[in-house]
Amino acid sequence: MSDDPSVPETGTYAIDYRDGSVGEVMGCEGGLVQLRPVGGGREWDCPPAELGDAPPGEVLRAKVKELNRQVHARPW
Repeated sequence: MSDDPSVPETGTYAIDYRDGSVGEVMGCEGGLVQLRPVGGGREWDCPPAELGDAPPGEVLRAKVKELNRQVHARPW
């Protein structure tokens, strides 16, 4: 957790305004917030000024999108 009020709390979801991606806040290092994609994957860094709270509907949308991606990637 950061002492900076502009940094979202670890474990919450945030929107990266630069491209609209929703990610889980993993921490803050070097003044940047690390986000992990919904469903896991490679983390990316985002300046706190480019982040916003992710409304529950946006988090749900990202989770459904990831589940659909996983289902369609299965070899049948």
